[in-house]
Amino acid sequence: MKILIYSPLFYPSIGGLQNVVSVLASEFVRQGHEVKVVCQVPDPEAKVFPFEVLRQIGPQQLLKLTIWCDVYFQVHWSLKGIWPLLLVRRPLVLSHQGFYRRADDSWIWQDRLKHFATRFATNISASQAVADSLPTRSTVIPNPYQDDIFGEIPDIDRDRDLIFLGRLVPEKGADLLLEALANLKRLGLTPRLTVVGSGTEESNLRQQAKNLNIVDRVDFVGVKRERELVELLNAHKILVIPSRWQEPFGIVALEGIACGCLAIGSEEGGLKDAIGPCGVTFPNENVEALTQAIFDFLTAAEKIHFFTASAPEHLSRHTRAAVAKAYLQVIERVV
Repeated sequence: MKILIYSPLFYPSIGGLQNVVSVLASEFVRQGHEVKVVCQVPDPEAKVFPFEVLRQIGPQQLLKLTIWCDVYFQVHWSLKGIWPLLLVRRPLVLSHQGFYRRADDSWIWQDRLKHFATRFATNISASQAVADSLPTRSTVIPNPYQDDIFGEIPDIDRDRDLIFLGRLVPEKGADLLLEALANLKRLGLTPRLTVVGSGTEESNLRQQAKNLNIVDRVDFVGVKRERELVELLNAHKILVIPSRWQEPFGIVALEGIACGCLAIGSEEGGLKDAIGPCGVTFPNENVEALTQAIFDFLTAAEKIHFFTASAPEHLSRHTRAAVAKAYLQVIERVV
């Protein structure tokens, strides 16, 4: 089967969406299909993938690729890439990786058009929360994590307490975690926090740590990838994902769980699906509840082992092969 994947974002840009595209495309090829990925991101390094990547192509080439394929597959809705299907009849499969609305929950005309156009596609959603937000039926298939990269390393001492992994932007809520850390200090606990990532809020977060008098308990280590990131996660007990907004899913939770961390995350949206039985959730933006959740686990280490024991079964539903197989079952029915 010839599968054309249209995704405006792809490597070397960083994010969960890009990882999903890479994992699915690689697994589709491994399971015997021909795959081409179209994106709008240049790559000066020209990294080689097991599938062809076409970057910033023109309309004529995109039309030829649409004629070539058996199925047109988009990972997250992009109206800019859908026009060839007005000229060439091909099955359209949409993988919905987020909510089609603004940060303040308002809608603009593009959001309404995307909702309407789902009626003419076969829809797959990364979580039940995303599926519930759509006007048409959608099959829920959870996102995969890179199980060939993320896993436990027995010879690394798990002697660090808390780790945050994500973009340093307001919606990811790292500032809420710093507030919780200050609250824990007042309660007599002084855990260390490692902040992994970069973003526009980094300078504000560093200043906040100074203002809260916890600068000696917070380590900003920048962006980490693959082996270096895996080693960092293996050295920590608790991964905290304090997102303000409703996360559509939360691959970072799977990465942490695979490396032996317990996960604490905000409960609205799809993050609770990613965490599953391997951690706990708290109401979004509720610093007191977040503080209490961290306090409970830091003062009762045996609770952590109870939750992490559920990891193997939970992760088995999110392996690259399992998720790709579920996608292919839907795609093959359409074709």
